[in-house]
Amino acid sequence: MIPDLNDSVLDHIAIAVNSIDVAKKTYEDLGFTFSEEREVVKEQGVTTAFAKIDHTANIELLEPYGENGPIHKYLDKKGPGVHHLCFRVDDVKETCADLKKKGYILLNEEPVKGAHNCLVNFIHPKSTGGVLIEVSQAQGDH
Repeated sequence: MIPDLNDSVLDHIAIAVNSIDVAKKTYEDLGFTFSEEREVVKEQGVTTAFAKIDHTANIELLEPYGENGPIHKYLDKKGPGVHHLCFRVDDVKETCADLKKKGYILLNEEPVKGAHNCLVNFIHPKSTGGVLIEVSQAQGDH
């Protein structure tokens, strides 16, 4: 069962790729424009690229950074494809506490730094019927 996130919006659909430069062509051919900015999130072992879908949602391409990050392992095991859905919430700590009370398994005890300086946590796919779900709280001007 997917959690009840009343005050959330779709922030992004994350797609694991071997190369951002190669993978972005498909989405550009569909009319999406990727920001030239590439963000390395060392704590997550990824390089990211974002393209707007609408006023709230994005496509996020996740390229492995380093040799042992979770995206590197994901690509080795499953190959390129949809990795997770991310929902923006007002208070990620409160959302995580609520999810724990409801029996969901979170990947981190406390939210961690994600792309765009957001605080994030992930709900284990075993808790959601097979879908990795990220909850994210914007920090500062993002």
